[in-house]
Amino acid sequence: MVEQGVSKQEIFERTRQTVGLYKVNFDVYEGETFVLMGLSGSGKSTLLRCLNRLIDPSDGHILVDGDDIATMDDKELRQARRKKMSMVFQSFALLPHRTVIDNVAFGLEIQGIPKKERYAKAEEAISKVGLKGYETSKTSQLSGGMQQRVGLARALATDPDVLLMDEAFSALDPLIRSEMQDELLALQDKLKKTIVFISHDLDEALKLGDRIAIMKDGVIAQIGTAEEILTNPADDYVSEFVAGVDRTKILTAENVMKRPEPVVSINAGLTVAMQLMKKHGISSIFAVDADKKIKGILLIDDAVQAVKDKKTLHDVLVTDVPVVAPDLPVRDIIPMVADSNFPLAVINDNEKLIGVIVRGSILGALAIKEDDQNGLT
Repeated sequence: MVEQGVSKQEIFERTRQTVGLYKVNFDVYEGETFVLMGLSGSGKSTLLRCLNRLIDPSDGHILVDGDDIATMDDKELRQARRKKMSMVFQSFALLPHRTVIDNVAFGLEIQGIPKKERYAKAEEAISKVGLKGYETSKTSQLSGGMQQRVGLARALATDPDVLLMDEAFSALDPLIRSEMQDELLALQDKLKKTIVFISHDLDEALKLGDRIAIMKDGVIAQIGTAEEILTNPADDYVSEFVAGVDRTKILTAENVMKRPEPVVSINAGLTVAMQLMKKHGISSIFAVDADKKIKGILLIDDAVQAVKDKKTLHDVLVTDVPVVAPDLPVRDIIPMVADSNFPLAVINDNEKLIGVIVRGSILGALAIKEDDQNGLT
């Protein structure tokens, strides 16, 4: 019926059957955090549970390193759940009568790992999530945020290839939730786990996700980075979904910078620099060496006065130039632009000048993105 174009709602009304997922196809790259987003009933939790067959898909394949989870028998599936992927639930799913370390070691106990070895691995996982010293506490004695850390430690203890996180922080208070997001980012920076993370919170998805998949009625409406989805929504649904997002949190220096043209060689004279500024209608110009590394900035007024005083470019070059990295968020750049009398230089890891940011380029970029989303291009 879906293939005939019948809507999900109409199918339910006619058959009392729900289309959970339909033609969902995506890759998750090793070491990335892939976020599934959507409104309630969009299919995101169903999809996550299909990945480890808590829900059996009626069709299709689920490949993890080439092994098809969908076709495994019960024994193979148990092994895959124990070693390949581990799940972190919204409700923590802890054993209240057990201590923290016993909860964390539970997955290893099921695998038949000897007690000494599983406790050593559990202690290591507990330390990773910042709960060292709470090993013998009962989980019922812990706060919600600490209980969530126990759940995360339990998932990490088995050292799975894939972490499946089903709205893992949704039940937490906003402050604790933000702390857990930061904790996960810090852990991911160290461990480089492959994570599939479900969220209904767009800000959380933008903060955590390397890429985001937005779902609607059991299908994926769009997959992309936060910047790709915000600036190039695939359809009206995605556009409405991301409406109102503060773009200064997502756009970076690289998104709003202009090409660093023109620049002047540090070995050129004042006359050459002044000619370039006049030709391009600018009042300042960056001076660079042969490797495009910034040596300073020359202001037109200083250049004119230097010619009168018979000084050189080196004599009047301003060397204390504000620089930013290409991945710095625009929200952090705005106060720098406001406080600086010069354009901001964007430099890469090799200190090479790759872009220039002025007040107008930030305002222009934000205005263009808004117009794009409103269909005004």
